[in-house]
Amino acid sequence: MIEVLKIAVTGQGLLDRAEMNEGLCTLFIQHTSASLLIQENFDPSARADLERWLNRLVPENDNLYTHTLEGPDDMPAHIKSSLTATSISVPVLGGNLGLGTWQGIFLWEHRHQPGNRKVILHLI
Repeated sequence: MIEVLKIAVTGQGLLDRAEMNEGLCTLFIQHTSASLLIQENFDPSARADLERWLNRLVPENDNLYTHTLEGPDDMPAHIKSSLTATSISVPVLGGNLGLGTWQGIFLWEHRHQPGNRKVILHLI
């Protein structure tokens, strides 16, 4: 499931508090079965299409998987995470995240039952 990353809003608050006008904001997720992405933030069908496409590319219950201890979504989640991004960097311009008009930052959960996810935000 692709969800809006609430850290983006918090990140803007951190930029305000840090009085950071120019720089770089890096986000890193500390997990092996979820990822981060910058994607279309206006029409949710784009995220739904990405989800369906990746599920077709990396199906559950493939006979090749041996890492299945935590269920049929375990190994596919690791593969999906390895094919996507665990960190993203966004320029800070004029005190704001330099995202385009239609871009949003999202956490892409690759498991059916999401766990507590930790995202590190680093400003330089």
